[in-house]
Amino acid sequence: MTARRCAAALAAATAVLGGAAPTAFADGVAPSPSASVTIPQGLYGTKDPTYDGVWRQSLALLAQSTVGVKPAAQAVSWLTAQQCENGAFASYRPDATKPCDAKTMADTNATSAAVQALVSLGGQQDAVKKGVSWLKSVQNDDGGWAFNPGAKSDANSTSVVIGALAAAGEKPADVKSAKGGKSPLDALLTFALPCDSSPGSGAFAYQGDLKTGKLYANGDASAAAVTAAHGKGLAATAGRPDPKGTACEKASTPEQAAHNGAAYLAKTMAKTGHLNSAMPGAESQPDYGNTADAVVALATDGLADQAKQSLAWLEKNTAAWAKDNGPAAYAQLVLAANATGTDPKNFGGADLVKQLNATGPTPAADESAQQKPTAESSTKKKDSNSSSTSVWWMVGVFFVASVGVGFLVSSRKKNQRP
Repeated sequence: MTARRCAAALAAATAVLGGAAPTAFADGVAPSPSASVTIPQGLYGTKDPTYDGVWRQSLALLAQSTVGVKPAAQAVSWLTAQQCENGAFASYRPDATKPCDAKTMADTNATSAAVQALVSLGGQQDAVKKGVSWLKSVQNDDGGWAFNPGAKSDANSTSVVIGALAAAGEKPADVKSAKGGKSPLDALLTFALPCDSSPGSGAFAYQGDLKTGKLYANGDASAAAVTAAHGKGLAATAGRPDPKGTACEKASTPEQAAHNGAAYLAKTMAKTGHLNSAMPGAESQPDYGNTADAVVALATDGLADQAKQSLAWLEKNTAAWAKDNGPAAYAQLVLAANATGTDPKNFGGADLVKQLNATGPTPAADESAQQKPTAESSTKKKDSNSSSTSVWWMVGVFFVASVGVGFLVSSRKKNQRP
């Protein structure tokens, strides 16, 4: 399970207990499948998909599509079959042949990730339209969304929905709640901490404390909200250079709030290159998944140097984490590399694309491999071109010579005429 979904689950539990949502903890190992759990054909990963099946599948397909890999038809079919008739996706439906009902736990995060993946793959217009329609139908009055419909809005869910809307061609600023007329960008601003906050100036909170409404800085929420405030999604690419650096400013627009959030992330990761988090009562430790999301956020905001600094840390330290956590982890790293213009096939010496592909059905095609020929194939192509040039040069010479001979013969005949 990725950090973002762990954060959502933790926050949901926190909401029940009535406490403030703490910073998301590091990616934990998803539960291993029990004897009663069978991994469906077409699904990426080997661990129990109960809590993250659609999420990890969507991230895997999105990352593959982003780097030019055409996923297996079986993998795409598995994802589309998970969609309910009303357009929503649950985290996982063991039996997709059974219609969704009132007991089906619709999930805005899974739905939004699936929409982004399906848009990227192309040819899934109906599924995308239904997904977007459902998301709009469960928008809260404040313009935002919760993990599960009906709950209080949170920054992470609102952000991933914004990514889905933008990917589908919608303008997030124009998607307003039926009651109140608020947009998701309006909602994001309510999660932004002011510059005089201590600690966490400029950061985003997951959501306000359920009792006091106080905002607490959250690295995961900040990464998600920065990208969303720029109107981008999970596969965001680098934005224009941000001349403001890491200075915090009073934010009255989504772009200003995004800059402040990016500045918070950059300053937080300046010394170590990564974000830290911990389960309650446990020792703080590096948070690989949230750091990958933060790299995307920094690149999106235009803080390229800071993004590459943290990417370099990821290149050196994430091999074991990614191997243990599987497709979603590899996908997060691919998307982080893509956002900074780094080759995911040479990520600290590792081929992330190959590793991601190995966690699921064999892809139908890999266009990126065709676009980047090896040195040997380039040499052969050069030799082939040289040979072809030589042959055509000889043909050309022969043609010119023939024309010349013909011209001379013709001239002679004309001169011989009385």
